[in-house]
Amino acid sequence: MGHFSNETKYRETVLCLLRNDFEFYTFGNSMEKQKIENRMMYADVILPLPLEDTYTYLIPPDMEKAVTAGCRVIVHFGKKRYYTAIVAEVHARAPRQTYETKEIFALLDAAPVLRRPQLRFWRWISSYYLCALGDVYKAALPSGLKPDSETAVAYNEDFEADIPLRPNEQSVLDAFAGAVRLTVAEIEKKTGLRNVMPAVTSLMNRGAVVVSEEIRKVFAPKMQTFIRLSADYRDGNRLHAAFDELRRAKKQETLLMTFLELSNTLNPAPTKEVSKKELLDYSGMAPAVLTGLLSRGILESYEKEVGRLQVHVSKLRPLSPLTEAQEKAYDEIHEAFKRKDVCLLHGVTSSGKTEIYARMIADALQTGRQVLYLLPEIAITTQLTERLARLFGDKLVVYHSRFSDNERVEVWNKLLHGNEPLVVLGVRSSLFLPFKSLGLIIVDEEHETSYKQQDPAPRYHARNTAIMLANMHGAKTLLGSATSSIDSWFNATSGKYGLVELNTRYGDCLMPEIIPVDIKELKRKKIMKDTLFSPLLIGKMEEALNGGEQVILFQNRRGYAPVMECRQCGWIPHCEHCDVSLTYHKFKNQLVCHYCGYTRYVPERCPSCEGRELKMLGFGTEKVEEEINTLFPSAKAERLDMDTARTRSAYERILSDYEKGKTNILMGTQMLTKGLDFENVSVVGILNADNLMNYPDFRAYERAFQLMTQVSGRAGRRSGRQGTVILQTSQPEHPLIQMVCRFDYKAMVAQQLAERSMFRYPPYYRLIVMVLRSRNEVVLRELSEIYARKLEQHLGERVFGPVTPVITRIRTLYIRQIMLKIEISLSVNPVRELLYKVHREMQQYPAFKQLLLHYDVDPA
Repeated sequence: MGHFSNETKYRETVLCLLRNDFEFYTFGNSMEKQKIENRMMYADVILPLPLEDTYTYLIPPDMEKAVTAGCRVIVHFGKKRYYTAIVAEVHARAPRQTYETKEIFALLDAAPVLRRPQLRFWRWISSYYLCALGDVYKAALPSGLKPDSETAVAYNEDFEADIPLRPNEQSVLDAFAGAVRLTVAEIEKKTGLRNVMPAVTSLMNRGAVVVSEEIRKVFAPKMQTFIRLSADYRDGNRLHAAFDELRRAKKQETLLMTFLELSNTLNPAPTKEVSKKELLDYSGMAPAVLTGLLSRGILESYEKEVGRLQVHVSKLRPLSPLTEAQEKAYDEIHEAFKRKDVCLLHGVTSSGKTEIYARMIADALQTGRQVLYLLPEIAITTQLTERLARLFGDKLVVYHSRFSDNERVEVWNKLLHGNEPLVVLGVRSSLFLPFKSLGLIIVDEEHETSYKQQDPAPRYHARNTAIMLANMHGAKTLLGSATSSIDSWFNATSGKYGLVELNTRYGDCLMPEIIPVDIKELKRKKIMKDTLFSPLLIGKMEEALNGGEQVILFQNRRGYAPVMECRQCGWIPHCEHCDVSLTYHKFKNQLVCHYCGYTRYVPERCPSCEGRELKMLGFGTEKVEEEINTLFPSAKAERLDMDTARTRSAYERILSDYEKGKTNILMGTQMLTKGLDFENVSVVGILNADNLMNYPDFRAYERAFQLMTQVSGRAGRRSGRQGTVILQTSQPEHPLIQMVCRFDYKAMVAQQLAERSMFRYPPYYRLIVMVLRSRNEVVLRELSEIYARKLEQHLGERVFGPVTPVITRIRTLYIRQIMLKIEISLSVNPVRELLYKVHREMQQYPAFKQLLLHYDVDPA
């Protein structure tokens, strides 16, 4: 640790907080030292804030040789806050600003935590997706690597109130019972108050508390206690004497024997480290027995850092042999990679694409290259992790947001400091990891909309971003899907990508039979008056359950009912913050907004007319579950949606129970469609196909086809007989329904491409949507019109809008959109510069500050 001459007590406190978490480097207060103007060094840093540019800080002379691009530094920004910034560039160019340049407060790393290609990758995302570089930084770096300051409050024990305290002030002081120092978050949790700062400020003015800013502790290595034989007892004679000593302490004698057995101490084989937990679990002894051996000095304990990333596999198995069709596709992919950097593998559901991926991964690992295997949903990683772990063991690491901050930091460090070839299995955030020798990126289920980040920025598409990342590393990209996105299919058939097709199911299983059922006609005849299920679907489910097979039911709405309505006056409960109706969740007896999370309890009477008859319109997965439990009381049913699977453990339990056959019926939303592989599913029910198609979006038919085809593909994968899909719809003759029933992907694509070419949509045009939001609806309407007219002066008929979207207000903000349709042949750079130019022109309007603006490039 460096010398802290003339440092404040605060700085010393910060160092103490950080010392346990980082290799921390700090230096003397160089502002006190003589400086020569022309040798001052500066660092341009990226802050984790939505800021367009980097900010320049002075590097203290003591740090000049240590600060390099990619390192983390603590900097003072704003009035009181300290942030962890990333050094983007080190230079000797004095900044032009008139105010004094602040010094870097502290350096966190002796070596960069980013590789140089990552900073270039960040800049590309910022530029292409029209977002701040700070937004990319926030998304890219795990929270455990971003310590920042938080407000801490210390209680003054000498304080005596001269006048009575207000209730909130007293609550804050009461929170300090048994504590002298608390963070604001801890005070809010203890008091139950939403905003304690007014009370804290008042108490600070009266001398009751002292407020300061502290750097939060973040990543901490995982430590574990291990046991070893004391050095004095490693001699055979001394060990024999120890057993003589323990003749009357039989439990301690047994525990010592167990330790020697586990550690291989008495065998010629190399000794093995034994953890305290392993020793006690294996022996079944109480901790007090071990304490006795430790106090005698026979055994001793020590702490050791252990990783959180171990993949537990008892025995690796070899790669499965490929079928003739898979072998042909595998060879064609290699041929395509000789000519193209990107290849699309279009294989029907259950064709064995994962086996081909595994062979491609093994090839890359053998050449010493790293592999990134991208999945659209965390849910799928659970099932796929087990399969890949049996093949690649500790070469597999998993990375997604359900992991703790500490686990994600360990993955980051393993890739940053390690040299061994690894395969990373993860979701879109895995793109930001510090790859050293990336050789292959696999984007499985590449058509999925989950690959597009919506909020917050950067609003990037993981599939397209993966292609750019691979290009920067000289790697190849393999896209895979049974229902490829029209964009990817167009690129493959037009020669931009390679194309490989796999048209037979693994084991020559038949594609499932899809039977459309006209629910409109059944309801007209009163056959489906009080049920969600057609007689045909119920019969097929009974047949499957009686045969020991499983069922999947797909309804792409969660909750019990999307709409509640008063029978007398037509009143419908709406969200207070969004212009949407509230969804009824029967389990919690609440009305919930699926956009902002607002909830309220179900009223006993209609607030408008005092009527008591409140009816439910439509149905969600909760209602499906309720009726299934009534129809099949002896069957074990589970629901998979955002309400039941919010946590990592919940995902894993639901999928594991279904895979093991503990669950007979699995019902849920589109989570069911994302590449899950179950062997015993013979019946799939699509309960309402119409709500998939009737959506105001140019991709509605494409997505409806993909969802229905994907969920249909869960049936009859390896059950030995053809699966059955019952597709309930009020439009059985609709062209799209007929295409789904025939699995006619190419007909759907041809129809959609003809329409998109006519109306100027992707893949023929690139879309950029400008989303403007404000709490002032009048200002929003007026300024959005001015904005659009200014854009039209430069871009002409490429500008559409402004328009009000279907949902006009979300989280109290009114919304207007301006869409740009740019020819795919045009460069984006001039358009980007033009957008920034017009944005600067709009800032001349004082009311423009009331607007929030973001760009959505290539909206999904």
